[in-house]
Amino acid sequence: MTDPSSESAKKGGSIGRFVPILILVAGLAAFFLLGWHKYVSFDVLKENRANLLDLVAQYGILAGLGFMAVYALVAAFSIPGGAILTITAGFLFGPFIGTCYVVVGATLGACALFLAARYAFADLLRAKAGAAIQKMEAGFKENALNYLLVLRLVPLFPFFVVNLVPAFLGVPLRVYVIGTFIGIIPGTFVYSLVGNGLGAIFDRGEVPDLGTIFQPQFLAPILGLAVLAVIPVIYKKLKARKEG
Repeated sequence: MTDPSSESAKKGGSIGRFVPILILVAGLAAFFLLGWHKYVSFDVLKENRANLLDLVAQYGILAGLGFMAVYALVAAFSIPGGAILTITAGFLFGPFIGTCYVVVGATLGACALFLAARYAFADLLRAKAGAAIQKMEAGFKENALNYLLVLRLVPLFPFFVVNLVPAFLGVPLRVYVIGTFIGIIPGTFVYSLVGNGLGAIFDRGEVPDLGTIFQPQFLAPILGLAVLAVIPVIYKKLKARKEG
């Protein structure tokens, strides 16, 4: 005979696992419903640039910590505007320190979303996955760091998508952190460089080009890094086929 209290506890635990992801979804919805998305723009940044620069000059490292916290929340809640925020980091802190702040904040936020998604959905999806999905999961896990680096380096995949996919494929947290931290450095640095010259761009009455990263001088070396990341995977597969 089934124990009702045991069934109730199991049901409560099953529902509880969705609480973190529901909080993130609710936060994203609130961001738009409250109209905060209107403040994520270059026009708002241009109007407040003097005040923001004063805050950075006055509070120094505390301003940097605050920026990292904001970026972590943006990444965790999958709020659009990461490119604008990254350019802002280059404008406020310079390309090198700005890159450091963005990479740390983005990695922390990405990990929060990764853990929430894995806790809520990974086991459920794995239980219902077919043979093809299980085979893909096994292949991804075998070369998780290399694949993750490619996904992070190539600027074709939305940041929040790359945050979620590894969670569903059983990628270890340590590998996820390393791949995310290293993989987002090149693209972040490009946008931080743009931000470093943002004052001059505003003075000309222009706005930064968010497609800068697709210009050949920036995209070519990033794609080169992506190719380097996938070479060990290709070599391993060719070696296994030869031995087989």
